[in-house]
Amino acid sequence: MSSPVMPTSRKGEGVPPPAAISAVGLHKSFGDKTVLDGIDLYIPTGTVFALLGPNGAGKTTAVKILSTLITADAGKLRVGGHDVAADPQAVRAAIGVTGQFSAVDGLITGEENMLLMADLQHLPRQEGRRVAAELLERFDLTDSAKKPASTYSGGMKRRLDLAMTLVGNPRIIFLDEPTTGLDPRSRHNTWQIIRELLADGVTLFLTTQYLEEADELADRIAVLNNGKIAAEGSAEELKRLIPGGHIRLRFTDPTAYQTAVATLSIANRDDEALTLRIPSDGTQRELRSLLDWLDSASIEADELSVHTPDLDDVFFALTGGSDQHKEATR
Repeated sequence: MSSPVMPTSRKGEGVPPPAAISAVGLHKSFGDKTVLDGIDLYIPTGTVFALLGPNGAGKTTAVKILSTLITADAGKLRVGGHDVAADPQAVRAAIGVTGQFSAVDGLITGEENMLLMADLQHLPRQEGRRVAAELLERFDLTDSAKKPASTYSGGMKRRLDLAMTLVGNPRIIFLDEPTTGLDPRSRHNTWQIIRELLADGVTLFLTTQYLEEADELADRIAVLNNGKIAAEGSAEELKRLIPGGHIRLRFTDPTAYQTAVATLSIANRDDEALTLRIPSDGTQRELRSLLDWLDSASIEADELSVHTPDLDDVFFALTGGSDQHKEATR
């Protein structure tokens, strides 16, 4: 893949916003298996970046490298303004990590888990208790704080895990499949927490197999496949990569419908439903052009809707996944 696309400043000077996380030529192999084959990343401060990919694509490996848990074979990596290879301790001080598997100790209470994390962050005792109490309240865990964490539900454990990650007030957080195994309500609660973190200016690096999750949360999404970034962009940009988008016009007046059919030869027609499907990439320019044409022809559709492929379509087009796998990852 070519160098990552760096957004220009709002004033148009061409100066990209500061990067919370950047990687150029990130490479990692295990034996003769190449997991990351020279990937590039550029994640601006205060954004949510989602890394998608099939099982074994290298998502967790990327997180482990950028959070200093393992080393890269090659690449220039910076996190929080620090060189990952040259100053890993500074990187660790700037980040929080919530892994696929909970770091919660089930043998002690939720409060004790929080206080243990405060000690690991070298917070003074009084400040540690204050921070722990505030986070337990924020994550709606105050009533359960004195109970062993082993009695918590899956959603409660994940909230406690996230709360523990925030004890040191990190400005960059890695969330490696944070909602795997959660029920829909717990998943949506976790999404709300992530949105609140983003509102506080935190940068989030998210890996997930839930495509709806990336669509809901991420400013930019990259699809990792066979060790390379297959595509990167906003959710809407990625959806436009896949054919199948269309504008649907529905009529109740048969005369208006027939007039539209006669002049829109590229449309797919459904005479029974009085609808036309016009191939479209979903852009504002195409929609405006169609509306101008309808006005000039004095044709009024009773309903107009824009349909674009979803991230499921994008993911499986780029990674070659099967329909069976598609159902399994929803």
